[in-house]
Amino acid sequence: MIYATIVARTPTAFEPVDAIVRAALRGELDETQARQLYSRGAEAVTFILTAMARRLAELQSQTLPTSAATLSTPSGMIPVYAKPAASSRRKKPGAKDGHPGVRRARPERIDRTIEHRLKHCPDCGGRLQRCTRSRTRIIEDIPEEITPVVTEHTIHRDYCPQCKKDVEPVVTEAMPGAILGHHIVGLTSWFHYGLGITIAQVIEILGYHLQTRLTSGGLIDAWRRLAEVLLQWYEQIAEEAKQSAVLHADETGWRVEGQTHWLWCFANHTVCYYMIDRCRGSPALQKFFGEAFAGTLIHDFWAPYESIETADRQYCLVHLLRELEKVDELNTSPEWQAFAKKLRRLIRDGIRLRKRPDFTPQRYARRIRLIDTRLTQLAQWQTPDGRVVYRDADALRLAKRLRAHWDHLFTFLDKPDVPFDNNFAERQIRPAVILRKNSQSNRSQQGAATQAVLMTVYRTLKLRGHNPTKSIAAALQNYLATGELSPIPAPTIANG
Repeated sequence: MIYATIVARTPTAFEPVDAIVRAALRGELDETQARQLYSRGAEAVTFILTAMARRLAELQSQTLPTSAATLSTPSGMIPVYAKPAASSRRKKPGAKDGHPGVRRARPERIDRTIEHRLKHCPDCGGRLQRCTRSRTRIIEDIPEEITPVVTEHTIHRDYCPQCKKDVEPVVTEAMPGAILGHHIVGLTSWFHYGLGITIAQVIEILGYHLQTRLTSGGLIDAWRRLAEVLLQWYEQIAEEAKQSAVLHADETGWRVEGQTHWLWCFANHTVCYYMIDRCRGSPALQKFFGEAFAGTLIHDFWAPYESIETADRQYCLVHLLRELEKVDELNTSPEWQAFAKKLRRLIRDGIRLRKRPDFTPQRYARRIRLIDTRLTQLAQWQTPDGRVVYRDADALRLAKRLRAHWDHLFTFLDKPDVPFDNNFAERQIRPAVILRKNSQSNRSQQGAATQAVLMTVYRTLKLRGHNPTKSIAAALQNYLATGELSPIPAPTIANG
């Protein structure tokens, strides 16, 4: 396209240089062609240099070097070869020297016992003298052939003279009209929505190892029906999240029918709620929270979170430290370096204080007031007479942020149950990111609704220490027997 544009604007006298132009744009210009071009005069040289400059600009626009990246540049737009190498591991992996070893726990039951004894010496073939010494070795394995249990149910239909209608018993082992039992539906949906395994891989696992032939259409329909039944659990988890004293929030990109959506995650140590919405702004948050949240909300510096009125909030300090590291790569001014050093030291002093074994807000009230004073001084970006304190743009930008949010940067020092980072939400949203990479999000709104419900249920059951497949199978049987879905299981003692 660039070549055609330049040729169209070039006099016909330069048509013989066509081959030289094409060679230059392909990067194949040799010395002989360059001398031929030079012999044609300054206008020909100007023409070829203009073409090469435009071609170079076009190639540079296709890849974004690290030097041109900004703080808001997505990592995917930076070429892999332009990214800095990861820092080396600071400490040796594994337990420390002298740490007691950890072995697999002994099984609760022994299904079969086998005795092994040699008939003769394996080295010389001689006769062995029998002794009473022996040792035991336990091996756990799964059967080579695992076959599904196929049950034919004979359902007798009788007539009720009082009701004047035919009646029959309810089969609780599967959903009405379904040929797949609860355990298959629960196991396969947990594979996909809980572990991030693709539908094709789920079909292979059950087909090759569990001797169960499935189709993608049958699985998707079974999961949709499961999500419709578990919708009550989904709503219950949402209410518990909104009533929490501490709640983490995060969001990531999602695709539904090829359109950009957002996957929101609201979680703590007993609930994990996912919501897929077209909006990334305050309307999506108000859709979940309403107008206010009575607990402490932990999140990053994404502005829409401020639209929710909360009893308190904690901004993620790890995000702030990461931003300081990114700015350090691009900004080397002395004023920025001094500002970043003070801010980094202030944050780390607060974190070290919180990690003290004997920490309580009452015991270290004086130290907390000192940290608040240092923060106030660092965030003072403007004098009373209106003069701007910082000349560096990055220092001024972050000083304004500190001034706007200074009330919620060290909430974790006043409330010991509040962490200083939002890592928990990022860990809970990571399985969804892995599933997004494997399965390319959702192809329909119905699929997105099923995704949100089942991911929410499985992550919450895991946080509460329950076996997901057994819990769902038991809930479905009870639902078919009574017509009502029992409440989602409460946290176990270990996780409660």
